[in-house]
Amino acid sequence: MTRRKILVIEDDAAIREGVADALEFAGYGVLQAGDGDGGLAMAVQADFDLLLLDLVLPGTSGMDILREVRAARPALPVIILTAKGEETDRVSGLRAGADDYMAKPFSVKELLARVEAVLRRSAERPTDASSLSLPKGSANLARREICFDDGGRTELSEREAELLRYLAQNPGRAISREEILARVWRINPDGAETRTIDMHVVRLREKLRDDPGKPAVILTVRGKGYMFAAGNTPGG
Repeated sequence: MTRRKILVIEDDAAIREGVADALEFAGYGVLQAGDGDGGLAMAVQADFDLLLLDLVLPGTSGMDILREVRAARPALPVIILTAKGEETDRVSGLRAGADDYMAKPFSVKELLARVEAVLRRSAERPTDASSLSLPKGSANLARREICFDDGGRTELSEREAELLRYLAQNPGRAISREEILARVWRINPDGAETRTIDMHVVRLREKLRDDPGKPAVILTVRGKGYMFAAGNTPGG
């Protein structure tokens, strides 16, 4: 069974390393960042299952990281770490989309219990935009499959399913190729070749039976990028 991975963003090295040791001893894989800028890059690009996030960080703030994570990965579970007594930070974090919080100092036993509980709840809730109603059928992104009204079926690659999911999570919004590289490919878009995005869109349209001359699902927004047509319906 694949180990669940947890990203810990905490600038206090002693706390961060103590948390990492406890998580690794409990069987989790751990990624670490000690500042806001590095933490933000890892939060939107790395592959992990839960984020432990300190709100007070050098560089990019924890709240800014939380907002970016919620925009890029709406279903990702997040536990915020706050100083004891900072009720305002806890309330702000929960309102911004955190699943739970831990007030420092905290016990390892309580931390592991909270992590286990949040991961369990996140596994039980539906993945955002996991099914889509389309003009000629429907898509099940968990199974990476498109089912057409005429009985036809088409399989999607993992990358195609991720691309379609991200576009569907942002219906009616033009999404740049650079944002797709950062959010879906999870690579730094600075200087990166964006043509691969166009090629994936072409293949995805073919599999969706979306007329490239007059698309009804994935629209091209000249000078900006691509947009999931708002008339299509994301499901749970």
